Amino acid sequence: MNDHDGPTPANLVATVRAVLPSLTPAAQAIARLILDDPGMVARSTITEFSALSGTSEATIVRTARALGFAGYSQLRFALAAAVAREEPERLVPGDLGPDDPLVDVIAKVTRAESEALADTAAQLNPDRLDAVVEAIAGARKVDVYGVAASGLVAADMAQKLLRIGLSGHAFTDVHLALTSAALVREGDVAVGVSCTGETPDVLEPMRVAAKAGATTVAITNNPRSSLAELSDHVLISAGRETAFRPGALASRISQLLIVDCIFVGIAQRTFDTSDAALRATRSALDDFLGEARRRPKSS
Repeated sequence: MNDHDGPTPANLVATVRAVLPSLTPAAQAIARLILDDPGMVARSTITEFSALSGTSEATIVRTARALGFAGYSQLRFALAAAVAREEPERLVPGDLGPDDPLVDVIAKVTRAESEALADTAAQLNPDRLDAVVEAIAGARKVDVYGVAASGLVAADMAQKLLRIGLSGHAFTDVHLALTSAALVREGDVAVGVSCTGETPDVLEPMRVAAKAGATTVAITNNPRSSLAELSDHVLISAGRETAFRPGALASRISQLLIVDCIFVGIAQRTFDTSDAALRATRSALDDFLGEARRRPKSS
């Protein structure tokens, strides 16, 4: 990230949310104020914001730099631009409450997921994505590690790779993941999916795969996580944790977006073989379903 320019207004919110878990408690308090009321921060001098946040001016400057800005002035300008560029409520999405009617639940969930997709797209670096596509397209095999909601994303990725003729396997059990990771070799790819980037069941297989020579890819919300640090390529997803949407669920939709982009990129790069594989797998499924429909129904 360019320290002079910092994040753009389009991805400022996503950047703040992404680095939030890795900040110190004092810096987290400042970052949450930025997310809660960006207009207030944009209007405040550093002295005023220090008084409002109960933190020192030095801490505010360090937080601004941690977010990718040269200092507090640059952060203020970016916040002012973000507020002017977007509707104010875009920066403060409504949380779900226990008494919300279902009509509000539909609106708020739709909005949260739409914003997660937009935030992910804003910070999805095409060059990094291209490097991941190239590595997977030429891999002998691809391991994908993830648990819980991220395990569902891992399974989706493996299924998509299988449809275009690539050897992709999803592992949600750490014992099986470690077994497979120990057998990878140079040219293989290991993908770790984790919202926090600190899931032990994902980190350990990734360490083993990296030691064995595999190219490692992280899909995570936290660019400063342990998973990001040990990976060759890092793709950042976005998602806001709420009372009814814990972090892993909030990021699932954006992780799936990244997987879809990887899949399409690989299919484009290997069009002849991917197209043939898609046709063959579709034909096999169509034959099976057609045969099932022709079978007489039992009385």
